[in-house]
Order: sequence, then structure tokens, then C-alpha cells
Amino acid sequence: MAGRQSGKALRMLCGAVLLGTLAACAAQKANDVPLETLSAEDIFKRGEFLLEDKSAKKGQALEYFQTVERLYPYSAWAKRALIMQAFTLHKFKKYEEARTAAQRYLDYYPGEEDTAYAAYLLALSYYDQIDEVGRDQGLTYQALQALRVVIEQYPDSEYAKSAQLKFEMAFDHLASKDMEIGRYYLKRGNYAAAINRFRAVVQDFQTSSHTAEALHRLVEAYLALGLTDEAQTAGAILGYNYQSSPFYEDSFKLLKDKGLEPKPKGSNWLAQVYRQMIKGQWL
Repeated sequence: MAGRQSGKALRMLCGAVLLGTLAACAAQKANDVPLETLSAEDIFKRGEFLLEDKSAKKGQALEYFQTVERLYPYSAWAKRALIMQAFTLHKFKKYEEARTAAQRYLDYYPGEEDTAYAAYLLALSYYDQIDEVGRDQGLTYQALQALRVVIEQYPDSEYAKSAQLKFEMAFDHLASKDMEIGRYYLKRGNYAAAINRFRAVVQDFQTSSHTAEALHRLVEAYLALGLTDEAQTAGAILGYNYQSSPFYEDSFKLLKDKGLEPKPKGSNWLAQVYRQMIKGQWL
């Protein structure tokens, strides 16, 4: 009795294995169907499936989208396949190739529904390469330019708000680079070089989160050089705009210890900034 049950179970197991093998073979045969025999929609949907399939190789989905464009170059599916190429390449961090695909979409289909998204993907291909402050800032400038295109040319798109946020973060990133170098020079007593960096933050990145510190460091550097007019004026600007900032408290103390106070003095570049600020043309 036990032997017959074991034999039956074995036959059922073998049947299940056979069915699984047949199903796998059928799936393999489906995959082996020449893509040239499939419609643009079928190829595109296979690409979408592979893009979501975690077990698929990275390049598989891309190959399907490229095939749609190659076999059906003037179809609506080719247009969709091109934007998906840009998306797929960006997803797998092939940023330069993603930019190329996004730019091709913008060149071929300038007035289409996904044009704003193509511009956004192009900007992201620069933005997502911005990492630590110590890296070359060329990509940051390119990201700012590309993000500005999205903000200005597609202000009503669903990507404009995100582009604006990323623009502000990239802008702040540039200021942080100048601050890092300026602090380096300041610590080593190279005050003129430090002032140039902090001045760039005040003049070029005044809406960044680093402006208050830049003004305070200018107070430090100018006092170290004995240039009290500039130090007092930097303190005045700092007090006018960031009176509750701990940087203002530190600057006020530095000036007070020298018998000085934060107020505009002289005709230096900071005095000009102060006058512009009073007129509402700065900050």
C-alpha cells in the first residue's frame, strides 16, 4: 500500500516537473521569436516588462526600445521608445548616453507631450552627477543651465517645481565650494584669497544659505588686514539681513572688541552693496 502511494506521488512530481519544463520551453520559444515579426507595440511592451523585471539584465529593456525606433522609425511607438531610452539610460546611470537620447527627443519632437520630461531628464543627467563639494563644478553649472530651461520653458509642467528645487540646491552647492576654499585660505592667513572667495558668495550667490557666513568671514578677514571700513560695512549688511544669526553675534563681538560697530563706511564694494540693499535691489 505504502509502495503504491509512493509511486503515485513520484508520478505526480515527475508530471509537475515536466509541465514546468514545457512552460519554460514555451516561454523560451516566445522569447526566441524574431523581433522583426512583432508589432511596435509588442516590442515596446516587452521592453517595459524587462525594465521592471529585477532578474533581467540591465541592457535588455534598452535593446527593445532601440529596436522599436529602428524597425518603426516614424511611428508613435518610436517616439515613446526614444523617451524610454533616455529614462532607462538614466536609471542605470549612463548619464552621457541619457543626455544624448533626451536631446534627440527634443530635436525630433520639440512640441510633443513628453518634451518637458525630456528636458527634465537631460537636466537630471547633469544634476545627479553632482556629489561631494570637492568635485569639479563644471557639471553643476551645466545642471543649472539645463534646469533653468525646464523652469522657464515649461513653467506649467509637472517637472517645473522639482526643477526649481534642484536649481536652488545646485546653486547652493556652488556657493559651498567657494566657502570651502575661502575657509581654507582664511585658516592659513591668506586673507586676500579668502576675501575673493567670500566676495563671490556675497555678490554671485546672495540667495544661498551661505551668505550670512560669508559676510562674517569677510569681517574676520578685513579685521585681520586692518581694513576696518570694509569690516564694519560687512557687519552692517550682516546685521541688516541676518540679525538673529549666530554669525552676526560673532561679527558684532569681533567689531566691539576692536572698538568698532557694524555700520556702512567708505566707498568700497561692500558700501555699494549696502546702498543697493537699502534701495531694495539686493537680497
